[in-house]
Amino acid sequence: ATFKGWMDIMYAAVDSREVCEQPQFEVFFSMYTYFVIFIIFGSFFMLNLFIGVVISNFNQQRKKISGKDLFLTEEQKKYYNALKKLGSKKPQRPIPRPQNVFQGFLFDMVSHKAFDITVVTLICLNMVIMMAENNQESVKIVLNQINYFFVAVFTAECIIKILALRHYFFTSGWNIFDLAVVVISLVGLGLSEGFKKFISPTLLRICRLARIGRILRLIRRARGIRTLLFALLMSLPALFNIGLLLFLVMFIYAIVGMTNFACLGWEGGIDNLFNFQTFDGSMLCLFQITTSAGWDGLLVPLLKGPSSCAPNLDLKQEQRKNCTNKGIGILFFVSYVIISFLIVVNMYIAVILENFSVATEESTDPLCEDDFDMFYETWGKFDPQATQFIEYSALSDFADALAEPLRIPKPNKIQLITMDLPIVSGDKIHCLDILLAFTKRVLREYGNLEGLDLHIEEKFIASNPTKVPIKPITTTLKRKQEEVSALIIQRAFRRHLVQR
Repeated sequence: ATFKGWMDIMYAAVDSREVCEQPQFEVFFSMYTYFVIFIIFGSFFMLNLFIGVVISNFNQQRKKISGKDLFLTEEQKKYYNALKKLGSKKPQRPIPRPQNVFQGFLFDMVSHKAFDITVVTLICLNMVIMMAENNQESVKIVLNQINYFFVAVFTAECIIKILALRHYFFTSGWNIFDLAVVVISLVGLGLSEGFKKFISPTLLRICRLARIGRILRLIRRARGIRTLLFALLMSLPALFNIGLLLFLVMFIYAIVGMTNFACLGWEGGIDNLFNFQTFDGSMLCLFQITTSAGWDGLLVPLLKGPSSCAPNLDLKQEQRKNCTNKGIGILFFVSYVIISFLIVVNMYIAVILENFSVATEESTDPLCEDDFDMFYETWGKFDPQATQFIEYSALSDFADALAEPLRIPKPNKIQLITMDLPIVSGDKIHCLDILLAFTKRVLREYGNLEGLDLHIEEKFIASNPTKVPIKPITTTLKRKQEEVSALIIQRAFRRHLVQR
């Protein structure tokens, strides 16, 4: 059922005859059908059903313990997920454009989307060139020249960015990563050209491998890859706990194995490296069994009985005859395969699948991290000092400047008025109020969300300690009502004056 050695058993069964008779090639041909049926139902169906039960119960227990989503509808969960994402964000002061003409030109070039697209294209081309490396001398010379070109291009990119962004260049982790890759590439080239005779070739290869790091820059633009990495990062704490559980199981079984099977002879899967005579040898054997590889080879010497005792151990004859116990051995191996390979290892799969499902759900939500990043990037253009407020008169232009799905194209004044956004003194509106309103618009204001609004507002204020709560003096809807009321009063007063 674990697919280990089943073909050898099948061939032996197909060639088998009566007791004490020599085997004959495929004399029992119908046994092929037996083994195929057993593999389909015993392995493909039952084994995967076992794994499915483990994963299902793992997920149920996890939801029970965490109490996840017990009191939220599906619509509220979507809204809550969106609010969790925006609650951890805050307005960032945009990098100011340099006053110097040359630096300003470089800043505009670096800020343009075409610059990023060009760099990504060059990274992909560099990866293709790296895949084309081989041992032909003529090809090596050409590839080295091309590599010099790419190193020069990426070095120029870093220099341009440093000149354009000045000290702001070092506020981005990606920029520091790019700089590190370029520096390592330059060091590798310098060592390979000037100190080739004094430097180990292994060190030069490691420096060349740093070029592969450039491909990681695509992660921030590849949403699918980010989803996979996010699922993996979410899984790491749980995977660590499962790893500790697996180590505990292996530790216990290693002690049991050393106690009962230390005298097994070196045959089958038992040798000077894989044996139960030492703790590290026992752990190696158990790790091999955990991968379901070769566990039958470890079991064979045990099933042979006293003849499999290790001849190199100084044991008395009575001890040698009792050095193995088939019943304990079968129970030991079968129980360990079930616990480690079928249960604990499949917990890894359960954790990764669960977190991948969560990450996929979040990536398919109406609003994602990229949308909120876009909101604050656009906000920075209207609030360059990062005060977290914009003028009410600029709200229409701001809503039109956003990208989908948060964008409200012009004419949008009526929609913005009906959102009933709070206005503080100075005719200003806070970014959180705008973002909450725009988020509700995208999600169609599912369910009773007042409590969620309050929770996220508290989270936002906690992440922005410089924000001073300001009590609103009116709202966009009240402002419009006041304006309409004033117009009606003015019109009535004029009519009264005309009648007099």
